[in-house]
Amino acid sequence: MALASAAVATGALPGAAALAGDKKPPAPAAQRDIVFRRWSSDTELATGTSAGVAIASGALTLATAAGQRSYTDPFTGSSGSYDYATWTSATVPLGFAAAEAIPSWTANTPEGAWVEVELRGVTELGNTTKWYVLGRWAQDDVTIARTSVPTQGDTDGSVSIDTFVAAAGRGWISYQLRVTLLRPAGSALTPQVRSLGVMVSRLPAPGAVVASTPQAAQGVVLPVPQFSQSIHQGEYPQWNGGGEAWCSPTSTSMVVAHWGTGPAPADYAWVDPAFADPWVDYAARHTYDSNYAGTGNWPFNTAYAGRFGLDGFVTRLRSLNEAEKFIAAGIPLVLSLSFKKGKIPGLTYGTNGHLLVLAGFTPTGEPVLNDPAAPSDAAVRKTVGRAELEAAWLDSSRGVVYVIHPTSQALPAPEAQANW
Repeated sequence: MALASAAVATGALPGAAALAGDKKPPAPAAQRDIVFRRWSSDTELATGTSAGVAIASGALTLATAAGQRSYTDPFTGSSGSYDYATWTSATVPLGFAAAEAIPSWTANTPEGAWVEVELRGVTELGNTTKWYVLGRWAQDDVTIARTSVPTQGDTDGSVSIDTFVAAAGRGWISYQLRVTLLRPAGSALTPQVRSLGVMVSRLPAPGAVVASTPQAAQGVVLPVPQFSQSIHQGEYPQWNGGGEAWCSPTSTSMVVAHWGTGPAPADYAWVDPAFADPWVDYAARHTYDSNYAGTGNWPFNTAYAGRFGLDGFVTRLRSLNEAEKFIAAGIPLVLSLSFKKGKIPGLTYGTNGHLLVLAGFTPTGEPVLNDPAAPSDAAVRKTVGRAELEAAWLDSSRGVVYVIHPTSQALPAPEAQANW
């Protein structure tokens, strides 16, 4: 697949002219506190504490065993002893009491090796929480099944698959991130973590969204390849059977392909040759969360993109104006949202949870989507109502996006309260 290039922007910005005359400006939006912190360089990683980990070329590598632990995989039945090494971030202070936290990462794990990602925080009551596991992850699934970890709730909060949720009155005023790299005891395998990130947020109650006015990227539509989830209905029930269950890996596959990469034919040679777009089947298998029994784990999808040398992370945006900055920079986004049938002009269905690609905007600022909920690849491209899409996205997932891009493709400048 050839590397796709960004379209050239057309159309004029409305600017202040949109508020001319007697029209009153909209009420200010409720405060949406979102902060994203990232570690992906030697300098950033050196701020943490390492035990058995080497830091070089912007990555953490298991160099020497800091200890051993036993692990029996509840899904594959594999049981063994593992050498491990750890990296723990310094305490990250926040300017607010965060209600939610989502980590994300990119890593390389040879077969049999894996990584575990954990978070803990200091609550607004002043106590330090336990470590919560936000993922046990491996590139492949023969020895170790990648999985979220259930039943971790206590008085301080709980883990909802890929998201830590603080208990009422126990928001985090600071946090730490810990990653453990593991390999079979005595082996020379070298798991490597190339990037780490954490998004924390405190958001107003749903329904407080004030529609944004287009500010950038009008007339910019990126040539993102179009893949349908629907054509995979019934394929590979062991990985949730295609169709609507595969919206996340299908969307991730579109963005990965946009950057001219993805699995090679030898990688997906196990896929039935009668199946179209076999790279989507491959992505579904390699994003599957065995505990969740689905492919929609947010950081598992951005970690999947990382296996192709891409950078990927999960964050929240405050509005479509922030999304416009990415489109103007040539970077498509994967959006997570839910909505009722008939609520978004241009979409003819409702959903309790869906992921799709924001590919650009029309000259008047309406979102242009690659929506995998389509009967064919050709029918994936759709234009939808801006205000309705924005409200559904910000009120349901609270603005979650996957950001996937080559390291050579610069991100746009963030806001003062940086959420990327």
